[in-house]
Order: sequence, then C-alpha cells, then structure tokens
Amino acid sequence: MRILTVHNYYTQPGGEEQIWSTESGLLESHGHEVLHYTQDNDDIPGMNPCLVVKNAVWNSNVYQDLRSLIRDQKPQIVHFHNTFPLISPAAYHAVKDEGIPVVQTLHNYRLLCPNALFFRDGKICEDCLGKPFPLPGIIHGCYRNSRPASAMVATTVSFHSLIGTWTQAVDVFIAYSRFAMDKFIQGGIPAEKLAFKTNFLYPAPEIGEGKGGYGLFVGRLSVEKGLGVMLDAWRQLGGKIPLKIVGDGPMRGLVTEAMKEMPEIEWLGRIPLEQVYEVMGNAAFFVFPSEWYETFGRVAIESFAKGTPVVASKIGAITELIDHQRTGLLFQPSDPTDLATQIKWLLANPEALSQMRQEARAEFEAKYTAADNYKRLIEIYESAIDKKSLVAL
Repeated sequence: MRILTVHNYYTQPGGEEQIWSTESGLLESHGHEVLHYTQDNDDIPGMNPCLVVKNAVWNSNVYQDLRSLIRDQKPQIVHFHNTFPLISPAAYHAVKDEGIPVVQTLHNYRLLCPNALFFRDGKICEDCLGKPFPLPGIIHGCYRNSRPASAMVATTVSFHSLIGTWTQAVDVFIAYSRFAMDKFIQGGIPAEKLAFKTNFLYPAPEIGEGKGGYGLFVGRLSVEKGLGVMLDAWRQLGGKIPLKIVGDGPMRGLVTEAMKEMPEIEWLGRIPLEQVYEVMGNAAFFVFPSEWYETFGRVAIESFAKGTPVVASKIGAITELIDHQRTGLLFQPSDPTDLATQIKWLLANPEALSQMRQEARAEFEAKYTAADNYKRLIEIYESAIDKKSLVAL
C-alpha cells in the first residue's frame, strides 16, 4: 500500500507525535510506502493572528497542496492524526474530492470539547458535549484560558459539523478505547464510522527487574494528569517509598517545592525514551493518577511491557487497561488518601506485587503487540477502501 499520513506538529512534542511516528515505522517495516504531509505549530509566532484563525477554519493552501500531492503520488489511503490548527479540516475535503479514503485517529476530544480534555477548573466538565455550538467553552475560556482562542476552536468544529465534514468527509474514525467511542457517539459521530483499535509499542522493550524500590510517574506536569493528587498521596505516605518523576510542564514549580518538603521525591525532567524504559523497568510500580478522560493511556502499556504494575485512577479509558489486583490497582480519582492506601497495600504484599509484574508483561503480550496492531490497522484501511468503493458505485 502507498499510505499518506497527515499531521500537524504541536509546539510541545507528546504522545501523538510518538504514535504517528511509531505507526509509520510499523507500516514501513511491512513493506508499505508511507508518505508524510506535515505542518508545525512552531511557525505560528511569526504568522498574522488573523491568518492563523482563518487557516484553522479552512486553509485553502493546504487544500490545494494536498490535492496536488495526491494526484502526483496516488496514495491508496490518507491517514490523519492532527489537523489543528494550521492544516485545518479543509484537508479532509481535499482528500475526499480526490476520491481517496480518509481515516482519522481520535487522539483527544477536540471535536467535542474546545480544550480537548473534558476538564475545567480541576474537574471533569461535559458542558459542551453534544451541543451544536460549544458556547460554555468560550465563556470559560477553556482553550489556553482565552475566550478568543476558545472561540477559534469552537467556530472551527461547529462550522465543520454544519457542513458535514465529520459525517461525510471522513470514512473511518479510530478510537483507542470503548469509553472514548461512547463519548464520540454521544457527541454526534456516527457509530458506523467508528473503529476500535488499541495502542501498541514498536519495537517492544524487554521486561525489567523492578528492583529499584521506588514509585514512578511519567507524563506532563499538569493538573489534569493528577500531579497534585499524587504529591498529596506521597505526603500521606510519610517517606515509605521514594518517587521519581519524569516529564515537564506548567506545574514544574509544584514539583520543585514538593522536593524541598519531601526529599524522597526526585524530578528527572524530560529524558529520552530509552532512559524512560530503563527507569520504568526498575520501578516497583507506576503511578497513573490522571483526573481527565484519557482516550487510552499509552504510558500504562509501556509500563506493562517492562513488567511494572500500574496504580491508576478509576476513570475513563484507564479502567479498560488495569485489571485491579492482577496488573495493578485502581483508586478513586482525585482521592490522594485512596491512592496512598493502595500503595500501602502493595508495599505490604510483596508476593502480590511480584505476581503483578508477571501479569503486567503477559497483558502486554496478549493485547498490545505490534503484530496484532498491524493486522487491525490494515483491516481498518481495507474497510475504509471498501466503503469508498461502495460509495463510488
């Protein structure tokens, strides 16, 4: 197959870039030719703000570029990851107008919520879910704490809902969890356009030994990731076990202050993936305290691959990943006392923790390997091609 992928880079690289890159590598390893069309948000500071807004809704240059690229390269399918804000949903129409199937991976909830998280003021918020125009998101300035920026997102999504972009220009949406699928259906995405596919790792890391004697957090240092909940839990643990924190973000100051108070906490900042895997494999357990509706939770399967059990909040798609007391433990979201209680239980039951290590790796091998994921991805591509062929008839 010749596959064209489309992705708008974020200012701060994250999971979406990693998934896009990994998936492309997996396809190439099976002999497919993978082409890339990208834009980069690092270019935004030098652009006219009015042009950024206009292009977020409909980028005419991208529309023409993609049509020309498709005519020249003749891909059999186009797989989108992110179009916001520079590429714009005009790109779907460019592909559709060339008669090529369109697949879109749903990495977040931007089609349903201006800040893409369903999270506001430190708690879950669904005020915009199912609304033709997400006015609450504008009133509260949910995107970047800015009403004008939120209005840009809301206008983009609503305009394309109105002209049928999501229902007519996209053939298949990929969701990584049943939970996310249900939310998108509630938000108006036709159920028949949704396909389920888990995330995966490629190449898969080797299992670790778990002899480091510490807990581990890896992720963006932000409110929705549950950083404050985790730090409060460590205060209650009273130095029972060290904590290593990997990542960066707006709450780095909270981490540095916590380190002064609790010397058992160590902040490693951003480190390469190979080092993340090493630290993860040596951890006694991984802490996944998110307070928002994660669409999947790739970091959990990274932990499973290293044989490290996951102590996670019982919310959203995370509940589909963690089997309580088999591959890890679940605690009530936003509840540091319950998180501390679960960690104490793990520390008091070393045999159970050892068994969980084996079960975590087994879970990864059973559900999240590249081989199974590749097979499912090709099934989705073939389904999209078949749908396009039927429409053409």
